[in-house]
Amino acid sequence: MQELTDTQNEKDDRNLPIDQVGVKNLRFPVEVREKNGGTQKTIATVSLAVALPQHYKGTHMSRFVEVLNSHGNCLDIRTINSIPKELIERLDAQRAHVTFQFPFFIKKLAPVSGGEGLVDYEVRFEIDYHRDGRSDFVLTTIVPVTTLCPCSKAISERGAHNQRGIVTYAIRSKKSIWVEDLIALVERSASCELYSLLKRPDEKFVTEKAYDNPVFVEDLVRNIASRSNAHENITWYRVEAENYESIHNHNAYAVIEHSHPASDPSSPA
Repeated sequence: MQELTDTQNEKDDRNLPIDQVGVKNLRFPVEVREKNGGTQKTIATVSLAVALPQHYKGTHMSRFVEVLNSHGNCLDIRTINSIPKELIERLDAQRAHVTFQFPFFIKKLAPVSGGEGLVDYEVRFEIDYHRDGRSDFVLTTIVPVTTLCPCSKAISERGAHNQRGIVTYAIRSKKSIWVEDLIALVERSASCELYSLLKRPDEKFVTEKAYDNPVFVEDLVRNIASRSNAHENITWYRVEAENYESIHNHNAYAVIEHSHPASDPSSPA
């Protein structure tokens, strides 16, 4: 077989290392463990990258796909830590970064009728791993919620405007935390959680619950931040909320980021 030129291994004289180079938007089956002891299979969108030294012209893109596919037809998400280590060895790199984002489904009962329905959330696992063994893991949940405007309630003789909001909640932690617990923390911080199946008695319940629990977007992120500060395992968090306003032509937006550097050396100051 004719030997082909390996262009990626050629030297580069621009003296510029690359922080991350690799592949994005790969779709791959994964199996996720549930808090109740079960598992669910879903499809992750995957990004795989390594740091490229200044003297290499390029990386070998096919090797990223080879590493992922070496885990069979369905990756157990609990083994995700092994992937950046494999990338470092396979590509002779000093650092690797992997991201897995996937829909995660929770069966929820309607609050009055008890009707069952699945609600989907987005979950993201990110790992940054160094050859010397240092690693950083960030877990992100993207949670839809209902918020009701306190100002609208205070000034209106009848009713108050409400809207759906999206909370993007990222954490670092000393120990593993269930995805379901993070979702529940966010939902308790809003005016009301969302359901996929609601009968009329359920609709009455969630409407009145939101009315009794008005929150600005500022309240929403502060509620989540307060619960995060009280959590014994959370060492860093970033909570971002965006309300899709129902009576304005703009969205309302708020962010809080906080860390405890003494308990988590890898977290940003």
